[in-house]
Amino acid sequence: MAHRGPKGAQRVDVQGSIWLSVGGESLGGHGRVALLRAVEKHGSITQAAKAFGMSYKAAWDAIHHMNERARQPLIARAVGGRGGGSTRLTEHGRRLIERYEMVDAVHQRFVQLLGQEAMDLDQDFSLLKVLNMKTSARNQWIGTVTAVRSGAVNDEVEVTLPGGQRLAAIITRESTLALGLRTQQAAVVLIKASSVILATDLQGARVSARNRIDGEVAAIKPGAVNAEVTLRTADGLEVVAIVTQDAVAELALAPGKAVTALVKASDVILATAS
Repeated sequence: MAHRGPKGAQRVDVQGSIWLSVGGESLGGHGRVALLRAVEKHGSITQAAKAFGMSYKAAWDAIHHMNERARQPLIARAVGGRGGGSTRLTEHGRRLIERYEMVDAVHQRFVQLLGQEAMDLDQDFSLLKVLNMKTSARNQWIGTVTAVRSGAVNDEVEVTLPGGQRLAAIITRESTLALGLRTQQAAVVLIKASSVILATDLQGARVSARNRIDGEVAAIKPGAVNAEVTLRTADGLEVVAIVTQDAVAELALAPGKAVTALVKASDVILATAS
């Protein structure tokens, strides 16, 4: 059921279901899989149809449809005997249904997580939360691949974040192929806080780090030796850096002070949701 939001408005929810196909031809979804389960439970298409409140013909047509398209028999009928014969799932049918139910459980969990995060229009969408991704990298953003420049050994991949910030990553050619990276594809950017270098007064300076993010100090959390510094850009992007307390003092870092985050392209990690 959709929940009521402000002023009685109904919240938009996300729903979805798994549907199987073979060679592009429909095999069935939750209903037909449940029907096969009922056949296994009752040992009879007639009894399974009654349990579903459907006619024998409709149940038989559905099962026959699946049996034909599965390319291996899903049910087997035994004729004769004290009970007058029975219908049971084949081993292939059992494996198919068990695997469907495993995949469906994962799918339903994903839809639940997606519904919790995706359609709250008052909050930014986070694929990381939907995927329940946990990593040691403090900086995690979702962006879009806008360029892939191939090299003999390494590739340079450019990812553009929602606010327009462009980040370059240097990864191996094998990684590009393994991740299936291509333009207009969503990608997760991961950068460890210890890989972020902070600098001030860089006007006219040339640096070797490919990635430069300008902003202001939003917060400083001091520690015994190191401090956690959060930089916030004009479009709201937050970057976390771990630097020494001496560096904080030398740069005179304080909330509101202009600062630049520098990150080498080789320190940028990419991930995909595939």
